[in-house]
Amino acid sequence: MNQLMLYAVDLVAVTILTFALYFPRHRRRDLVVAYLGVNVGVLAVSATLSASAVAAGLGLGLFGVLSIIRLRSSELSQHEVAYYFASLALGLLGGLGTSAGWLGLAGSGLILLVMALADHPRLFSRHHSQLVVLDRAIADQQELVVHLEQLLGARVHTLSVQRLDLVNDATWVDVRYSEARRLPIVTDDGTGAPTTLHQGTTGSARPELAAAR
Repeated sequence: MNQLMLYAVDLVAVTILTFALYFPRHRRRDLVVAYLGVNVGVLAVSATLSASAVAAGLGLGLFGVLSIIRLRSSELSQHEVAYYFASLALGLLGGLGTSAGWLGLAGSGLILLVMALADHPRLFSRHHSQLVVLDRAIADQQELVVHLEQLLGARVHTLSVQRLDLVNDATWVDVRYSEARRLPIVTDDGTGAPTTLHQGTTGSARPELAAAR
């Protein structure tokens, strides 16, 4: 495949990745610059290395070191790391994909497809993870599960106590939970016509969660 065509495919692919997938879903402007810059930089240098006497493995090793430094320079969530490496992989396919032929094009399309599906807002949309700070020191795990489910109105799947402060009466806990389904309740409003209300289900203690710990 013509090298210029691979360059064009890469630029179109990273544009779709950044402006059609990442930014509309996560709205972090600084990473837009990072993804575009990483992709174009990797594309330019990998294309140069492929046409020179310098070993491509050495160049890719240097890019691995630079990517680690970049990832350690600021806090990134896991999905942002995935987009970061997708951008880097697209650049490599564009710069070194001449010998691979149509496999380079197929690889770029596969990356976009996986990112579009895996990061879709509707995929596991009811499942969440967050660090919760409680104004109580709760040492008993079963009691902690009950308290979190009542507080969040959700079903707790797993939790990990990060810090238990008995002096200041506080608990830091990393909790993975899913939103409770809203159940309809039919009531009579006094006019004879049924009125449908919605109420979230409340969680309850589950011995199997505590036993799993």
